[in-house]
Formats: sequence, structure tokens, C-alpha cells
Amino acid sequence: VQLQASGGGLVQAGGSLRLSCTNSRRTASNNGMAWFRQAPGKEREFVAGINWRGGGTGYDDSVKSRFTISRDNAKSTLYLQMTNVVPEDTALYYCAVARKPFYSRGQEEYAYWGQGTQVTVSS
Repeated sequence: VQLQASGGGLVQAGGSLRLSCTNSRRTASNNGMAWFRQAPGKEREFVAGINWRGGGTGYDDSVKSRFTISRDNAKSTLYLQMTNVVPEDTALYYCAVARKPFYSRGQEEYAYWGQGTQVTVSS
């Protein structure tokens, strides 16, 4: 597994952004995946997760109804559609591959991590 996250950038509050995470070795289609984020001075936290077939998803309460996680196993790509962003969404966003077919909110359940993509929301 080799993850490459992209799509981050500077966006105004209320705007939208789509993050992508591509697994160049195409070996994670049977695993749950997730997005985490880490803001300056804070611990890394769960944002959204999706099961291996995409049938089950989960979100942190802070992003529910604003963010949508999805995956395209044929393209080995994970997405995070971010809408109506707020300054509190500013963070380094990481994608991760779980050890099992289902996502988890615990970081210890993830075996592989991308390098992160920075999202900055201006007010």
C-alpha cells in the first residue's frame, strides 16, 4: 500500500474542496479506509470512514452533513467532499487504510497512512 493524498489548499469559509487519496499499489480494495486530520497544537482526530465496499460510512459530529466520504475501488481512490467549510476545518488531512474490511474511529486500527494534504480555511 502506498497512499498519496491531494486536493488540499486555501479556501474561504463557506466554500468547498475535494480531497483525493490514491493507492498506487491498488491493494486496499478489501479494507476499510478513513480520513483523519490534525490541527496545529491538537491531536490527530477521526473525520470520516468508509467500509471496503462503500456500503457503510461514519462521520465525526463536527463534519456530519457537510462532508461526504466515498471511494472508487476500480480506481483505488478515496475521496472526501468538503462543503460549507469553516475555519475550524483547517488542518493537515490524512488518509488511512484499516487492517480490517470495516472502518474504525481509532487510529490504532489503521496500518497505512498517507503523507497528508493541508487544508486552510480563511474567515
